[in-house]
Parts: sequence; structure tokens; C-alpha cells
Amino acid sequence: MNIALYLTTVLIWGTTWIAIKFQLGAVPAPVSIAYRFWIAALVLMLILFVRRQKMLPPRSAWRYLLAQGLALFCCNFLCFYYATMSVPSGLVAVVFSTAPIWNAINGRIFMQRQIRPQVLGGAVLGLAGIALLFLPSMRGHWNDSGMLSGLGLALLGTLCFSTGNLLSSRMQALGMQPWLTNAWAMLCGATILTLGALALGMPFNFDPSPRYVGALLYLAVPGSVVAFTAYLLLVGRIGPDRAAYCTVLFPVVALTVSTVFEGYQWSSMALAGLLLVIGGNLLAFMPARAKARAPAAA
Repeated sequence: MNIALYLTTVLIWGTTWIAIKFQLGAVPAPVSIAYRFWIAALVLMLILFVRRQKMLPPRSAWRYLLAQGLALFCCNFLCFYYATMSVPSGLVAVVFSTAPIWNAINGRIFMQRQIRPQVLGGAVLGLAGIALLFLPSMRGHWNDSGMLSGLGLALLGTLCFSTGNLLSSRMQALGMQPWLTNAWAMLCGATILTLGALALGMPFNFDPSPRYVGALLYLAVPGSVVAFTAYLLLVGRIGPDRAAYCTVLFPVVALTVSTVFEGYQWSSMALAGLLLVIGGNLLAFMPARAKARAPAAA
């Protein structure tokens, strides 16, 4: 089950980078993100209704839902949409791939979870691999005027993503399932985005082109309803530090898609990076060694 959830998350989220690029244009980014999560939340509510599951969360959960909506379904995406406008997508992916490290650190600080050495070791190997994969695309961009602000936004988005992971883990520990919490947290995030866009006077226009509509539906249903639920179920089952390691594989999937549709050329450096990512992934999921028992007293 864990492997199925992991592969579902990697394959879907690894292909959403292209869909996000398709949304940049005539529609303001906050409005596009709001559209995405209004649709995703309504689909999740419909699923809960059809399955005759509980529709309302307990009163004690609302503070967590509001915080998760703000962090995971609002600020996280705002940061990455705007970062992508000024930073090469490969570099944004590299920053986002630090999520396992932030999850492990934040889990230790806020939830007193032990940091497993192989998780951090696997993350370091994976990050090194991602750096090799994207180093050619980063050359020539370091002197761009928006580079530092874009890097800062990408890092802030990753921290928001990590915060949302921990909030979901907390709610699952209290007995709430991601189907329910995602629906309401997405509604919270979409509401915040809508009110913010209205306050800033952004137009709520819509791009009827097949490219924009197709990207919106893909991001809303597979990218949000399916992938977010699969990922947060994984967070509850194996912990946020190990679950977040799948973020290291997203750029690998994105590169594969780019090879087919955009003619991406693999180099020896890129292949070496891919091997490091795979090796780090195996290391991160290696079971912890059992402590040797002391010999019984005679």
C-alpha cells in the first residue's frame, strides 16, 4: 500500500510542473490557484457525500484546518507560482527537493520525532543528484535581477509545504482522515486566495483555451484530489520525513516528460545525477537496524 501511494504521488506531482506552466499567462496566479482548489474541494465533498462519510470535522480541528489551508493550499502555491516566473524551473525543483530535510527538522522541533540518519543521508544524496541534473539549466541565470527574490520565494514555499505536512500528520494522529481534512483545508485556502485577490483588485477572468482548461482540471483532480490525498495518507503511515522524500523524484519525472515532449537531452552529468537520486531513495527507505540486545544475565 505504501509503495502504491508513493508511486501515485511521484507520477502525478512529477507531471504537474508542465501544467502549472500552462496556467501562467492571462489569469492572475492567485485566481488560477483559487479555481484549482475550489474545484478540488467540491470534488472531495462529493466523494465524501457519495461514500456517506462524515462531512463535518470536529470543532477542535478548525484551527489546524485553517492553518493547513493557509500554509499548504495558499502560501505554498503562491510562492512557487511567482518563483517560477523569475527562476528556472529546475532550480525551483532543487529548492523544493529540500522538503525531506525540513520535515525531519521540523518534526524533531515541534513533534519530538527522532531524525533517522538514513533519511537525512538519502536526502543529501538525492539533493546532490538533483543538482547534477539541473546544473546545466542553472548556468547563466545567477546574475538575473529576480534570482534572489525567486530563490527566497521557493524556499518559503518549501517551508509552507513542510508546515502543512506536519499539520496533516497531527490531524491524522487525532483520528481525522485526509479525505475530510483536505476538503475543508482546500476550501479554507481557496477562500483566502479569493478574498485576497478581490482585495487587491485582481480580475477574475478565465482562459477558455483547451490548454488552460485541461491544465486546470488536471491540477484540480489528479494533482490535488488524488495526489494530495495519497501523499498525506503516506505522511500518516510512514511519517512526514520519509514521505517527503518523494519530492526529490518529482524533477526526475518532469525530465522524463520533457525528454518525450520537449526534446530534453540527457548528458553524462544528468545520468550520474539520476543514479544518485535512485541511490538516495533506496537509502531513505532502508529499514532501521534493530538495536542489539544485551545478553541476559546468568
